[in-house]
Amino acid sequence: MTMKHAVITYQDTVDAITSDQLQGFFVGWPAPPSSETHLRLLKHSAYVILAREQDTGDVIGFITAISDGILAAYIPLLEVLPDYQGQGIGRELVMRMLEKLKPYYMVDLFCDADLQPFYEKLGLQRATGMVLRQYENQAGEPSARNKSGGRH
Repeated sequence: MTMKHAVITYQDTVDAITSDQLQGFFVGWPAPPSSETHLRLLKHSAYVILAREQDTGDVIGFITAISDGILAAYIPLLEVLPDYQGQGIGRELVMRMLEKLKPYYMVDLFCDADLQPFYEKLGLQRATGMVLRQYENQAGEPSARNKSGGRH
């Protein structure tokens, strides 16, 4: 892996972001969302923070949160492009998001066991939870549920 060192800027809006600036994410996903779907999910998140390379304007990392706007927030996605990992960008994205979510009673995040130490260093605690994964919907494309009038 080649590590790129660049001047990184952070923003909490997706204004002026195009799908062309969202390339290379979801590494290792069997059915990754397209860059167009990625842009849609960013726009539909309650909160988003982007890390951008100042020179190119490309998005090199992002974190999202969804919320009821009252008590609870959930952080479903944090990603930094492989070439930019190991520079503290993910840590900065999490810290900025946790600051935004300070007014909430509960902030939840699920991750694989090997990532738990990363999040513990940032003040999160291990917890037990349950999940349902419908891998046929992993790409984020419209499903039969959405076509039949379900919420989307």
